[in-house]
Amino acid sequence: MEDRMRILLCEDDENLGMLLREYLQAKGYNADLFVDGESGYKAFLKGKYDICVLDVMMPKKDGFTLASEIRNVNSEIPIVFLTAKSLKDDIFEGFKIGADDYITKPFSMEELVFRIEAILRRVKGKRGKEITMYKIGKFTFDTQKQTLIIGDKITKLTTKESELLSLLCAHVNEILERNYALKTIWIDDNYFNARSMDVYITKLRKHLKEDPAIEIINIHGKGYKLIAPENER
Repeated sequence: MEDRMRILLCEDDENLGMLLREYLQAKGYNADLFVDGESGYKAFLKGKYDICVLDVMMPKKDGFTLASEIRNVNSEIPIVFLTAKSLKDDIFEGFKIGADDYITKPFSMEELVFRIEAILRRVKGKRGKEITMYKIGKFTFDTQKQTLIIGDKITKLTTKESELLSLLCAHVNEILERNYALKTIWIDDNYFNARSMDVYITKLRKHLKEDPAIEIINIHGKGYKLIAPENER
């Protein structure tokens, strides 16, 4: 099928790489496998990919170098790092380059597919960022004016409240991943920013409580979900 998502998969362990490629293809993706960073970069320049899955330790060109070069060509394409390394410095290096996710080995192939699917949903949400008005149950949310309106009542939101509600609306009735929200709004997903986001979620719940059909629920270990009647944007 021509509309299948294309994955650039770079993994220098050929056995693992072939297993991953076969599994991804069985899950409905087109996955091209390369065993070093140099051949992966050449393929990226020639092909059109939706997401890159890169091993960090590769011959000829390591994953961090490859990701930097890919980012110079396409600043928007999602990148996931695979590595046996679990040191914080390596993880920070990956996120500084612009990684969307970072998976340490060993990992389950089901987990990799789950993360890829989550990232691709995020990309769709980002592309919907230009939406300026949302209908959330009985509320109207104006993202430009940062106002939440129900009947005659107008609530002015803070910038952080507005940004967080925008992300929730872009993923309405779907899971908004916690780490994605943190990196999108707060840049860093550290403990203090995570606690700050919890506070803003509580504030948004208070703002939305006048419509009992609307709810922001915690999805344990994953993030949040805005439950709302399906309305046109």
